[in-house]
Amino acid sequence: MSTLRGSCHCGRLGIEFTTACEPASLHPRACDCTFCRKHGAAWISDPAGTLSVTASASDALHEYRQGSQRARFLLCAECGVAVAVVFDHAGRAYGAVNATCLDAVGLGDAITASPQALDADAKVARWLSLWVPDVALPSP
Repeated sequence: MSTLRGSCHCGRLGIEFTTACEPASLHPRACDCTFCRKHGAAWISDPAGTLSVTASASDALHEYRQGSQRARFLLCAECGVAVAVVFDHAGRAYGAVNATCLDAVGLGDAITASPQALDADAKVARWLSLWVPDVALPSP
């Protein structure tokens, strides 16, 4: 198991992603939607892994929804960096981490992904097959 850690720019949000995959075999998915492009986001996940997001203060976490409104982008309220994305399904939170927020780990080359071309049901099916289940999030 590899545990990859990182944070937003100012450090108010922390992330810890554990995976059985070798980091070099993880190819961040660079979403081609305008939100992800403008944030420089590229997402990694492992449905057999774990993901935890921590906040140094109760007001550090900001959520933003766009597109289908199903996914919640987790941003730092101070520096604005998107550290993760989650969606809720059947009482569970599934998520992916923004690979650009991780400390240097030697990930594989990024690949372009186009989830905006999928309808809402196809997006959910994709997320359920790729994203980490039971993401640990800061208490509101």
